[in-house]
Amino acid sequence: MQLDRQTIELLALHVEAAELNARDITKITDDYPQMDWDDAYAIQDEIRRRKEARGNKTVGLKAGLTSFAKMKQMGVDTPCFGFVSDYMARPDGGEIRMSELIHPKVEAEICIVTKAPLKGPGCHVGTVMAAIDFVLPAVEIIDSRYRDFKFDLKSVVADNTSASRFVIGGRSRNVEELDLRTLGVVLEKNGQIVSMAAGAAVLGHPAAAVAMMANHLGARGQEIPAGTFIMTGGVTEAIAVKAGDSVNVRFQDLGSVSMRFVE
Repeated sequence: MQLDRQTIELLALHVEAAELNARDITKITDDYPQMDWDDAYAIQDEIRRRKEARGNKTVGLKAGLTSFAKMKQMGVDTPCFGFVSDYMARPDGGEIRMSELIHPKVEAEICIVTKAPLKGPGCHVGTVMAAIDFVLPAVEIIDSRYRDFKFDLKSVVADNTSASRFVIGGRSRNVEELDLRTLGVVLEKNGQIVSMAAGAAVLGHPAAAVAMMANHLGARGQEIPAGTFIMTGGVTEAIAVKAGDSVNVRFQDLGSVSMRFVE
């Protein structure tokens, strides 16, 4: 690590305030170019600690920048990992308030809930598949706090991978009933198809993102507990939205997820 504890706490306060107050900031590596990966995740961990200290519950883990389309869109080649809190959840078919966000985008997500713990190193797709309890469809509303989307991956990690809102819908299915690799997804905005993809867009298989997450946490002496809700990362590229937009995402064999964006 390159940053001291006081700096990490100050940066966590700075980045989280940008999220909670819906105001953009410049990427933090502009001022702290020496920041390393451990620093970035330490800032994220401090943001999580702050939320939990206020009574917010951490309700799941998320992988970010896992789809080939998203990595190309953002100009990166490495996934990253974060978490989602209870207050970020919104009901299927409900409203997302733009006044609470900066410049949101939506992406379709294939999600899982585990029935057994996962821990690296050495976690692989087969290990993950055996640990899946059921599969769920969701839409994540990401909202980078960085001005004009100018960021690098360390800044994204420190910003909790742009976590903002998420909507779970459709229906749960046993993993044995699905082929996650070929599972098709169609994203519609205002009744028009704007993106189509399949599960293989996420690192070749959505379970690969979970295996990478388990190995990442294992290197830090942590594990994914049984019963964990995990968003495996956007299958599609992120689609910008504005007030008045309606989004509906159809998932093969999993139903659909929808929401409306209002002022």
